[in-house]
Amino acid sequence: MEPLAEQPGFEPHPAIAPLSFLLGRWEGAGVVGYPTIESVNFGQEITFSHNGKPFLIYSSRTWLLDADGTVGRPLAMEVGFWRPQDNDQLEVLLTHPTGITEIYVGHIEGTKIELITDAVVRTATAKEVAAGKRLYGLIGADLGYAYDMAAVGQPLTPHVSAQLKRVST
Repeated sequence: MEPLAEQPGFEPHPAIAPLSFLLGRWEGAGVVGYPTIESVNFGQEITFSHNGKPFLIYSSRTWLLDADGTVGRPLAMEVGFWRPQDNDQLEVLLTHPTGITEIYVGHIEGTKIELITDAVVRTATAKEVAAGKRLYGLIGADLGYAYDMAAVGQPLTPHVSAQLKRVST
């Protein structure tokens, strides 16, 4: 059976219209670093999909890239929901398998999205993450983003950035 969003006559919920530029699967590469870790290159796949409800379904996975671009071990994953609100406001819920859940609030301005954490919840075994700030937007036809993080005693500091190409809609 084909996915609901690909069935003939299926229409996305009108509320997701401001986020429709994100729909599809994106792949590319970026750099991750932090004062407490060495900077490395990584590959990434992000998928934004919908099921007819007023939100996008989001998933991201990353993997290490060696100096020659060879795919290495898996790195981070996150899944969640992007919930557009009135007046171009946005709520984003993200969960990580490392025991961290983040709630972001922000706004949509054309094809640019700025988000800041409203809450970070973590399990007793998760690393200490206090806050995050994310910026997403189109760079030509590519999806670019940057993520700043406050964690393990560090202030809000650049952590991840990447540029991804749409590989399917």
